[in-house]
Amino acid sequence: MDIDTEEKNGILIVRPLEMRIDASNALEFKATMMEIVGNGYMNIIVNLSALKFIDSSGLGVLVAILKTIGSRGEIKLCEVEGDVASIFELTRLDEIFSFYHSESEAFNSF
Repeated sequence: MDIDTEEKNGILIVRPLEMRIDASNALEFKATMMEIVGNGYMNIIVNLSALKFIDSSGLGVLVAILKTIGSRGEIKLCEVEGDVASIFELTRLDEIFSFYHSESEAFNSF
């Protein structure tokens, strides 16, 4: 799975470059995200601008990362739009995650 990362002042910005996070690549996404947390990043912005579809396995990865980080940091999502935003609303995960319109807005919220 193609993922771009960028660190700014201890905050890691993660940009999945795939159009889908589903059962076919969710395990790889989870392994990458767990490695990021294992490397000590506890404040993470996930930019989902490239994403056009996410299924329950993809959502499960984000929830697992949120639980792993716990109270030691935060995970914030940005640029979540269209069908992907609808899935977060349908599953009520929009009440669990913090959403921002842009990376800069998410970054400034830390």
